[in-house]
Amino acid sequence: MIRRIALAAIAVTAVLAAPLRAAEPAEDMVTAFTLENGMDVVVIEDHRAPVVQHMVWYRAGSADEPPGQSGVAHFLEHLLFKGTDKLEPGELSATVAANGGRDNAFTSYDYTAYFQRIAADRLELMMQMESDRMVNLRLSEEEIVTEREVILEERNQRTDSDPRSLFREQLSAAQYLNHRYGQPVIGWRHEMETLDREDALSFYGTYYAPNNAILVVSGDVEPEEVRQLAEKYYGVIPANPDLPERFRSQEPPQTAERRMVYRDPRVAQPYVQRSYLAPERNSGAQEKAAALYLLAELLGGGNTSYLANALQFDQQLAVYTGAFYSGVSLDKTSFSFLVVPAEGVGMQEAEDALDATFARFLEEGVDPDQLERIKLQLRAAEIYARDNVDGIANRYGQALTSGLTVEDVQEWPHILQSVTADEIIAVAREVLQPEASVTGWMVRADEEVTQ
Repeated sequence: MIRRIALAAIAVTAVLAAPLRAAEPAEDMVTAFTLENGMDVVVIEDHRAPVVQHMVWYRAGSADEPPGQSGVAHFLEHLLFKGTDKLEPGELSATVAANGGRDNAFTSYDYTAYFQRIAADRLELMMQMESDRMVNLRLSEEEIVTEREVILEERNQRTDSDPRSLFREQLSAAQYLNHRYGQPVIGWRHEMETLDREDALSFYGTYYAPNNAILVVSGDVEPEEVRQLAEKYYGVIPANPDLPERFRSQEPPQTAERRMVYRDPRVAQPYVQRSYLAPERNSGAQEKAAALYLLAELLGGGNTSYLANALQFDQQLAVYTGAFYSGVSLDKTSFSFLVVPAEGVGMQEAEDALDATFARFLEEGVDPDQLERIKLQLRAAEIYARDNVDGIANRYGQALTSGLTVEDVQEWPHILQSVTADEIIAVAREVLQPEASVTGWMVRADEEVTQ
C-alpha cells in the first residue's frame, strides 16, 4: 500500500510568527510504501532542481554488534566499497564521480547508511549498483587486512590523537552500565585488531537484507518512478527469513552517581561535562523528548541561553557553556551539560556554579519570552530545512531506523510548538537526577584536582 503524506510546512509572515499550517499540495510531498520483500521506501519530492539523493539505511549499527566484535558495523561500511560480482573494488564511487555526483557512507549506534547525490536522471544507475552490493559483496583476505589497517588509522586520527574524544569515550562508557551504547561506534582498539573476514561477512549476511533496510529518495523524482525502479532492483532480492529480532541488553535502574577525572598532557582547555541517562523519542509519544529538546535550548542553546547569561556574562566564570540532547535513538539516550571554566576558575568552582545555576533555573521557571523566541527560531529552521535535500533525507532515515515513523517525523515540529513551560520544568526535575548522572573532569596531566 502506498501512503502519500504532505510534509509539514510553515507559513512565513513578515515576523515569522504565524502558526504552522499545511503545505501547498504541489510541494513537499512524502510518499511511503513497502516492497513485497519487506523493504521500506520513502520518497520526498522536491522538483526545484534536477538533483536526487539516493540513500539506503540498514537497521544495524554498532549497538547491534556481537560481543567482542566492537567496530564490525563500521568495518563493514568500509568493506562495502570493495568489489562485487559485477563491480571492481572502488568502481561504484568512481562511477558516481564520473557522472558528476558524490557518494559516501556513515555508521552510528542504530544504523548504517549509504548515499549518492547525483543528477536525477542517474537514479536508476544508483539503484542498480547499490542493490548489487546489498547481496553480492566479495572480499579477499588481502582487502580485509588492508581495510582493518585503515579503520585502525582512522581511530588513531579521530580518537586516540584527540583527548576530547578519549574523554567522551570514557564518559559514555561510564554512563551506560549494560547497554551497547557504552562502546564507541568505531570500536575498542583491542577488538578492532581482531576483526576478520568471517566477522564482517557474518554481520553482512545477518543484517544486509531488504527486510532490514529503508530506501530514502529525495529530490526531483516522482513516487511512481521510484516505486518501479525499487521493485526492479531491490524488490527481486529475497528477504532474510532469519533476520533476528532487534533486541539489545537494556539499562538496569541507575542508583549511584558516577564521577571520573581524565588526565592528558595534550589537554589545552580543561572542562566539566555531565551527562544524564534520558528517554528517547518514542513513536506516538514524543512529548517528553520535545520538552527535553527545548530544555537543552533554554539552558545551553547559545549566547542568549540561561547558562551563558549566568556563567559567561554575569559571573564570568566560564568561557563556554552548553546543554545537549538528541532524542533520535532506538533506546535511552543522554542529556548533557558542558562548562569550560574561565582563566583562574577551578574545576570544582565551575561545577558548583553549574549546579547552583541549574537549581536557580528550576526555582525561577521558564522565561516565557525566551521560550517563544526559541519556538520562533524552530519555525524558521523548519522553513530553511526544506531547501536541504540531504538534510531531509537524513531526518527520515535516522528516524525510521530508530523506531519512529513518517508520521512521527512530521508531527515533531507541531509537538515542539505545543510544549509548555510547566512541562519543561517537570521533565527537568524527573530526568536530571544525580543517580542517573556521570560527571567528568577533563584536565591536564599535571593538574591537581580535589573533589
